[in-house]
Amino acid sequence: MDSIREAGDYQTTVKKAPRDKLTKRGPQRKGGAPFDKEPRPINKSAAPAQGNVGLEEEVEPESFDTHDRLEPNIWDGDELKPKIRSKLLKIAEDFIKGLPVDVEIKDITLTGSLANYNWSNYSDVDLHIIVDFLKVDENLRLVKSFFDNARMKWNNDHQIRMKGYDVEIYVEDSRESHKSSGLYSIMNDEWIIKPVQYRSSVDFMAARQKAQDIEFQTNIIANLITARKYKVALKNIERLKRKIKNLRRAGLESTEQEFSVENIAFKILRRNDTLQHLNDLKKRAYDDMMTVREESDEFRGN
Repeated sequence: MDSIREAGDYQTTVKKAPRDKLTKRGPQRKGGAPFDKEPRPINKSAAPAQGNVGLEEEVEPESFDTHDRLEPNIWDGDELKPKIRSKLLKIAEDFIKGLPVDVEIKDITLTGSLANYNWSNYSDVDLHIIVDFLKVDENLRLVKSFFDNARMKWNNDHQIRMKGYDVEIYVEDSRESHKSSGLYSIMNDEWIIKPVQYRSSVDFMAARQKAQDIEFQTNIIANLITARKYKVALKNIERLKRKIKNLRRAGLESTEQEFSVENIAFKILRRNDTLQHLNDLKKRAYDDMMTVREESDEFRGN
């Protein structure tokens, strides 16, 4: 454990595994207990037509405000509190030890709103483990899929919190550039990108409109599944997931970064569980499409 705290180029290895182990999938649904502290109230709007569950939960603009200091339960001024750092390093080490492949850790970082001045009750501890994907396998898509499933299983199996904030593990390719205005190396105990304290004017209404459009389309997809139009539903789910991914990327690559309309829209969708609902709809559509029913019209809509 001491080596992971002290070494600037820490390496850890575990047994090599054949490629088929890379493709094993764990549970995909994220768990999570409520915060220890009371979050701001969220007002729910009415459900859409045809009895589907409404997704349009209002997220207050105040939850995107900036503060005069970094989160004082996590930071001592601009230094990560030693106990927080020690726990996060141990979490990263235990995650890596559980993998069935050789892994060289380049860095372990903290990013997101808790590494910035725009933290809120909605914030997560975004714990990023930086790895050279090519050193695992030359098939980068396979490696990314493996790490995505491994970290999603970890996040699903564990409900770890730091001062009331959920800890979320991510595995990031060292060759990718990380778009953030606040990035802290937990391994080296120093800022990579130190955030600048400023007040930003967020066009919340524009972000809300972008999010509502995607929520509306998600509700339509639910209706398609109810109507047993499974192939159409699955096609639209993939299209919408690409749109959300591009929304997030465009926001972080813009000059406003975390405060861009696109990134705020993405956060609204994540906070009101639209992203999780899309994943659930995909599973539901596939399962229903593969189910053989007793009714005479069992294949209707396929």
